[in-house]
Amino acid sequence: MERRLIVLRHAKSSWSTGAPDRERPLNARGRRDAPRVGRALAEQGWIPEQVLCSDALRARETWARMCAAFDPTPRHRCLPELYLAGPAEVGPLLEDLPDELGCALIVGHNDGWERVVEWLTGIEIRLTTCNAALLRVAAKDWAGAVARAPGWELAGVLRPKEL
Repeated sequence: MERRLIVLRHAKSSWSTGAPDRERPLNARGRRDAPRVGRALAEQGWIPEQVLCSDALRARETWARMCAAFDPTPRHRCLPELYLAGPAEVGPLLEDLPDELGCALIVGHNDGWERVVEWLTGIEIRLTTCNAALLRVAAKDWAGAVARAPGWELAGVLRPKEL
């Protein structure tokens, strides 16, 4: 079975609120970009069945603004361990995904997300805000998919500026 993973960096956030880092909201561009990326994912057939999201406000707002693109709305969980996470934190979460799921979406932050993509694919990429790296690999279950790193294929990167 093909396993698909969407690695989404949160949309553009505001630095002007004076809020602690975890509580920074999206700015106007971020609020505009998130639904565009959600629609592009759906149009291209990258429809997540499970979403794992950082508990940071900007990540939660990114997901909230893009989830309307998917019908039905995927199950989602907001996890504190995804705040500033990298491969060491993401790997076990992916291994624990239900095996009946074909596509998952993780919403989080850099530089960890760039390291996750490189760990899974062996390819170094740059993810700016609201970029979605589209990864896939053939594996019978999610634990097997994680074990295939760095053999995942980078199928593409969606960038709001290109949509």
